Amino acid sequence: MVQLSFQLPEIDREETKKRVEAALEKYRFYLLTVPEERLPKVTATYSLVPPAHTNAFHSSTESAVIDKVDFERERDEYMEWIRRGVNRLSPRERELIIKRYLSNEEMYDYELYNEMGMSESKYYRLKARAFYKLAFILRIEVYKE
Repeated sequence: MVQLSFQLPEIDREETKKRVEAALEKYRFYLLTVPEERLPKVTATYSLVPPAHTNAFHSSTESAVIDKVDFERERDEYMEWIRRGVNRLSPRERELIIKRYLSNEEMYDYELYNEMGMSESKYYRLKARAFYKLAFILRIEVYKE
């Protein structure tokens, strides 16, 4: 009888952690900002180019509205993706991630582990486990070469 064996790829923990933090930071920015360049121009523009009679959009207002709608759709999909991933964590991990990374008010680690009533080392173990799980749930883990 031959036993099957296989090698699981090794996870690059530092890069995975960076990706998860970047994803959570992007979520926080999406909560707070809509870029000003997405707003339509108010000033008139003049051109010596003769008008083209096609169905293409050439109005800056139309283009700005289309960009804004696309951005809002992308933002909403991204935020829902993060919410679903965080909701699959355990209640304690979820509390940590939401309070530390997803709320409007920014908290520091030392404030949070005191508020949650746990030691510093236990807090950082919980945070590392939550990041690791979140990376797999969101499928943003990084493997070593």
